[in-house]
Amino acid sequence: MADLTAIILTKNESKNIVACIESIKDFAKRIVVVDSGSTDDTVELAKKYGADVYFNEFEYYAKQFNWAIDNTNINTNWILRLDADERFTPELCSEAEKLMQEHDKDDVNGLTIEAWLFFLGKKLKYGLKKKKKLMIFKTGIGRIEDRKRDAHTVISFGKTLSLKEKFIHYDFKDVNNFISKYNFYATKEMQDYIDYKYNGKVQYIKTDKNIQKKRKMKFGLYYKAPMFIRAKLWFIYNYYFRLGFLDGKEGYIYHYLECYWYRYLVDTKIYEYEKMGKEC
Repeated sequence: MADLTAIILTKNESKNIVACIESIKDFAKRIVVVDSGSTDDTVELAKKYGADVYFNEFEYYAKQFNWAIDNTNINTNWILRLDADERFTPELCSEAEKLMQEHDKDDVNGLTIEAWLFFLGKKLKYGLKKKKKLMIFKTGIGRIEDRKRDAHTVISFGKTLSLKEKFIHYDFKDVNNFISKYNFYATKEMQDYIDYKYNGKVQYIKTDKNIQKKRKMKFGLYYKAPMFIRAKLWFIYNYYFRLGFLDGKEGYIYHYLECYWYRYLVDTKIYEYEKMGKEC
C-alpha cells in the first residue's frame, strides 16, 4: 500500500463514490472525502467503505481542495487528487506505487496521468480526449492553483513524470446534470477570464510541461481569436481535424457540447459582463 492520502470532493455522488473508493482501497493508505452538503447517502457510503469524511462549504474547487490539504491532518508523503467520477485501474495503481517508491526522496514531486474518457457509456478515442492531470504530488510541495475553473495542480519546485497507464473518467451522468454542471463551470471560466483581462492575473504556472503548453495556447491563442467564432473553430478543429467524428454519435454530442456549446456559453457570459457591467 502506498504512503498516500487520496482526497475526493463530493456533493451528491452516491452513484459514483463506492466505485471510486473501491478502485483505490488497496492503493491509498488513507482516503479523505470532503463533502459540501450532500442530500443523498454519499456521506454514509463513504464512511461505510472506509473514508474519513469532513464537511466544508463549497465555493469553488481549488479553494475546497486546498482546504482539504490544510485541514484533514495529512501525514503521508504523497497526496492523490481524485474526483468521484474517476477510477484507478489495478495496473495504474501498481505503476504509480512503484514510481512513488523510486522517487520518494528525490526531486520528482509530481506524477501526471492521462484519462480514458467515457461519455454516454462509450470510451472516446479521438478528438478532444487527451485530458491530463497532475494527480499525485508530494505533501507540502503541491497545491491547486487559485482559479475558479480549470485549476491545475502546481508544485513549488522539482520535476514531474508522466505515467503510461491511464485513469478512467466517467464524465457524464445525464444531460440535465451535464448542462447544470457546465453552466456553473461557464460562470467560473468567465470570472477567470475577467481576472486575466482586467486584473492581469498570471496564467502561466509551474506544473506538468504539457499542461503548461495547453494553458499558454488557451490564453495566447484561443482567447485572442474573435469572440463566438472561436467556439465554432474549436469544435471544427477537434471534431474534424482531430477525428472526433470517428467516435460516432457519442463523439458528435460530446464535441458539440464540450467544444462549441460550452465555449459559446462562456463567451456569452463574458459579453454579458462587459456589456452590462454585472458583478462576477
